[in-house]
Amino acid sequence: MLETRDGLTLRLTTDLGSVKITQLEPGAPPVVRYNVHIETDARGSVAQQLLANYSSKARAISSGVEITGALPSQAARSGDAQFWVQFEIAVPRGYSVEVNTEAGDIVTGDIGGTASLHTQGGNVTTGRIGIGASGLREASWGRLIAKLETQGGHIQVQEVVGDLSAFTAGGHINVGNIAGDASLRSGGGHIRAGQIGGRAEFETAGGNITVAHAEKFVNVHTGGGQIDFGEVRGSVHAQTGGGGIRVMYVSGPMEVESSSGSICLTRVAGALQASTSGGTITAWINPDPPPGGGAVHLGGASQLASGNGDIIVFLPRNLAATIEATVVGGSEHQIEADPALHLNVQPSGNGSGPFHAMAVLNGGGAPLKLRTTGGKIRLQYLDSQIALRESLIRGISFSTGVAPTGPDQVEALPQPGPTTLNPTPPPTERETVKTDWLDSWLNSLELAWNGGMRENPDEFLKRFASPPYPKFPDLALRAGIHGRVVLQVRVTKDGRVEVQKVLEGEPVLADAAIDAVKRWRAKPGWLNGKKVEVISTVTFDFQLPGQR
Repeated sequence: MLETRDGLTLRLTTDLGSVKITQLEPGAPPVVRYNVHIETDARGSVAQQLLANYSSKARAISSGVEITGALPSQAARSGDAQFWVQFEIAVPRGYSVEVNTEAGDIVTGDIGGTASLHTQGGNVTTGRIGIGASGLREASWGRLIAKLETQGGHIQVQEVVGDLSAFTAGGHINVGNIAGDASLRSGGGHIRAGQIGGRAEFETAGGNITVAHAEKFVNVHTGGGQIDFGEVRGSVHAQTGGGGIRVMYVSGPMEVESSSGSICLTRVAGALQASTSGGTITAWINPDPPPGGGAVHLGGASQLASGNGDIIVFLPRNLAATIEATVVGGSEHQIEADPALHLNVQPSGNGSGPFHAMAVLNGGGAPLKLRTTGGKIRLQYLDSQIALRESLIRGISFSTGVAPTGPDQVEALPQPGPTTLNPTPPPTERETVKTDWLDSWLNSLELAWNGGMRENPDEFLKRFASPPYPKFPDLALRAGIHGRVVLQVRVTKDGRVEVQKVLEGEPVLADAAIDAVKRWRAKPGWLNGKKVEVISTVTFDFQLPGQR
């Protein structure tokens, strides 16, 4: 135990060790209490010598307390002896902490000052950071309060009263309330954030990005995951290499781009740029009304573009805008609009596209350009789909195969791997889904938009008890047709299984798989005390005799 003063800093440096930091109890004298627990798998005198050679030093300095830990030198070690080191430290309530460990988890409770936590290979988990010695939130906008880094683990933060910088080389990042700016980067994991008071810069090489509420500019990029926004009071720039994008409400300008996923925007208040090479774009255009009433206007020129997907736009009847719609290939029947819009379709001279359509609404205004290469363009008024939109908006309130014995008994073997069909005991009659508020919001959004809750194929297969497998079709056997079949299926509330579409597979094999799956029965999902439909995929591998 070392005497100190509140408001100073703990500096811990170790080449190995997990670290747990807590606060002293209220009213305790300002000291730093610490304990170092060391273990080795060596035995007898060898173990005693190794533990004696472990170096642990602690001293009080003018800026606070400094603790160091170091393993015995390589020359002093015995063979392949392993070490486990655990630091347990209690600091005054207004202390800052700086931790550097080359291997091990870092776990802290609340921290009154700032936090700089770095580990080469463990997880970082913290409580509230920057709350002050009194335990009350003391806002520090524009000041870096927490810097967290790990080269491979996950990062979880409850709250930061100021700015946050977090980096992991491959794990997930999950943060709660950040009063200031947030810079979150992952080499491939998911990033989830609750409330961001300042600017938000998120980047991951391939995971999903979820932001529930942000007050200012948000810039996110993922190499291929899904992007979800709740409410953003500033502007948005979002880009994904392959996943979809869903946005509940953005008050400022918005620019979203996906290389192939679908884009769903439930309320567009400002200027919008949205593009995807292959997915569908669905947007509810609904700018804020002027104080005196009258026509509403977009915040600036807007454009929605899709390569092969459809573009579906819902408009308020009092929108003042100039609409330009273009279908590059196809026919004029690929542009559909409410008759009250008085859309003027202008087919090309040769009758094979491109086809253009224009409409001047309420005297005209900022241009709204819609362009698709091979999909359809559909324009409707907001009140034609008000129920769907309202259900989406309410969501933000948070609320093994048998080996054949002959050619007549060849069956499709379940595909090995994460989508393998493995019969398991049925779940309990009423499943309890344990989720946090962010999971609940995402599930509500998924349920409202898709009519069912998506589920990981591994978890999905646990809903079935001894489902019959498809028989290898005789026609396919004689023709030598084999391969994988992937089906997208839905479990209804009464336990029936419906096949929504064939994602992959030869038609003759897919027909056999569909016939079998339709005879399955499953346990439905539960969300917020109610039965819900569940959507997922199942995969079969039809192998010819001799391929196994």
